[in-house]
Amino acid sequence: MSVTATKEATLEQAKELGLLESEFEQIKEIMGRTPNFTEMSVYSVMWSEHCSYKNSILWLKTLPKDGPNMLVKAGEENAGLVDIGDGLACCFKIESHNHPSALEPYQGAATGVGGINRDIFTMGARPVAQLNSLRFGDIDRDHTKWLVKGVTKGIGDYGNAFGIPIVGGEVFFDESYNQNPLVNAFSAGIMKTGEMISATASGVGNPVFIVGSATGKDGIHGAAFASKDITEDSMDDLPAVQVGDPFQEKLLLEASLELAKTDVLRGMQDMGAAGITCSTCEMSAAGKVGMKINLDLVPTRQADMKDWEILLSESQERMLVVVEKGKEAIVNGIFEKWDLNCAEIGVVTDDGMVEFSMGGEVVAHVNADSLVLGGGAPQYKRDYKEPAYYAEYQKFKIEDVKQPEDLKEVAHFLLTHPNIASKRWVYEQYDSMVGTANMSTNAPSDAGIVNIKGTNKALAMTVDCNSRYVNADPETGCAIAVSEAARNIVCSGGEPSAVTNCLNFGNPYNPESYWQFVGSVKGMTAACKKFQTPVTGGNVSFYNQSIIDGKEVPVFPTPTIGMLGILNDKSKKMSLDFKQKGDLIFLIGNVTEDIASSEYLYSYHGVKASPAPYFNLEEEYEMQAAVKGLISDRLISAAHDCADGGLFITLTEMGMPNALGFDIVSDSEIREDAYLFGESQGRVVVTVDNTTEDEFLDYMIECGVPFTLVGHVTKGKMVVDDTHFGFINEAKEHFDNALEARLS
Repeated sequence: MSVTATKEATLEQAKELGLLESEFEQIKEIMGRTPNFTEMSVYSVMWSEHCSYKNSILWLKTLPKDGPNMLVKAGEENAGLVDIGDGLACCFKIESHNHPSALEPYQGAATGVGGINRDIFTMGARPVAQLNSLRFGDIDRDHTKWLVKGVTKGIGDYGNAFGIPIVGGEVFFDESYNQNPLVNAFSAGIMKTGEMISATASGVGNPVFIVGSATGKDGIHGAAFASKDITEDSMDDLPAVQVGDPFQEKLLLEASLELAKTDVLRGMQDMGAAGITCSTCEMSAAGKVGMKINLDLVPTRQADMKDWEILLSESQERMLVVVEKGKEAIVNGIFEKWDLNCAEIGVVTDDGMVEFSMGGEVVAHVNADSLVLGGGAPQYKRDYKEPAYYAEYQKFKIEDVKQPEDLKEVAHFLLTHPNIASKRWVYEQYDSMVGTANMSTNAPSDAGIVNIKGTNKALAMTVDCNSRYVNADPETGCAIAVSEAARNIVCSGGEPSAVTNCLNFGNPYNPESYWQFVGSVKGMTAACKKFQTPVTGGNVSFYNQSIIDGKEVPVFPTPTIGMLGILNDKSKKMSLDFKQKGDLIFLIGNVTEDIASSEYLYSYHGVKASPAPYFNLEEEYEMQAAVKGLISDRLISAAHDCADGGLFITLTEMGMPNALGFDIVSDSEIREDAYLFGESQGRVVVTVDNTTEDEFLDYMIECGVPFTLVGHVTKGKMVVDDTHFGFINEAKEHFDNALEARLS
């Protein structure tokens, strides 16, 4: 088919759209001619980093993808799918919306929530829970406060209106995120096994529908925008930020799931990045078919939209649907019932080409396979090199840091630090109980626990990454992120099952940034193999950096790990709170003299250069296995991982829910500051009452995992080595209100 809109694109236009000269030449070779501007626009978004993963796919292929519960592997569909038993499956995924949130935090974050939920229900699963991982800059900057307030309100408003509970998450502050915040959104849904809807087009002659909201000019070139640096001129890209409508999304959810129960569907895909372009090309390539699409039939919000504007718009709350020919009336009836647009815009063909027409002209004629990940899209393995700072960080010695005389002052400093203090100001904007699935609101646990109605099971889910550790040592830091996620699942009574990831890094053309990416993938691979948690997919977000005084300043490398776990017996759900005065407090795992990369060292002492904290993957695995057994045999009454802020913060967090304190004795062979505030990995604090003490001791001796009796639960005092550190209620007051005070 010849293209009637034949004005050729130029190399200058290709470069403006983010393509390399070599890629422009590759496109001309694929097409056998010079593309026109619309075709060049199609290639620019489909070959952007955001859509093609061209700078990351070769390393992503090294991640473990096989596991006993896997139903859909990474890259096969919109999200991962894991068998959870009882004829049910869990669909889950995490994605970023960083660049849009940097410019317009409210809509950027809101549409991130909407997009990730569409990835779930477009596969036929009903979303049941959400989490998020948020990173911001220096909390005392007005710009940071504006971003925090906008992002959290956007997440809350969209999620609350959509009606899915937010069951957990994390918020982290560091000046590296001053101009480029990270907004990572996680969603999970439940469906019956065998009822998955594929994002694959099939059946030559079958009609193609666009359903949901009308198409507008918001989000145009959003995928390309997400694949370049944030600069002083980035506000010029504001039209690339989408605008969301959660009420439309709720209608689209119900209509889509109703459609899924019929026998008419032959494929469905969310219109996310690159909009109509991406959904038509990816569905065609997956089914080894083509499509003819008439853009005149697309419902639009603005008059006189150009063909490329319609193709590249990322307007929200839209789906592309392929249905069986002759059953169009069923589709129209369902979407009319839900008062949503439903327009037949094309037909499935057999030639592998996607043809777009408008105004009687063929405006683009492209080969679907040449545009997609795993097809003709370029794949690069970039150069990488170890940055000079890495060797400097390894030179750190604890002896060079003087222990403070007043450790009570350190304890108060950490309790009120934005990275440790309660995120209540954030999560109180979210509805955590809508849908009644959340089981962890009133009994706090290390992971979010979601009830699976009609079964004896529950889901456990968490998002984790200490980006300071990853910056210090990408391979170790990312292995720690996986291990901490597994630790949180285990401490809640669950069995780790699978992982989704959101890999946030700087410019892939910067060899030092790419070194951080490669190291993180290696660390993730090792840890996921050890915990048998295959990677189901996720998202890569490069170009998270700012141009300041002409220099690239990347954010801390942040490979966020979203992990799903299963509680096979929800009666054995474990909470983190102290239960009663007199219970014994044990620390399980190795105790080491280490303060490297801790919040204590970094923020209190201002020492930025140190390696990742102590970590041993084998010890971590064995420790977690021991905790699983303790919970299964009902030998402990509380469990909480020892993480940010160290042992003192862990104990305080365990005491606050029931206003109970602790009386502990430190290890005389280890510096007291390291014992209380160090963040060495592989440790969990548990409590044991007098009825199970003997069995607990026998179990721990038999399993061979190190453990230490550190003290006992008190009525409310916090005592360390006979020194009174205050009362738990006072600590809770400071802990609960510190973040709000800093943001005001």
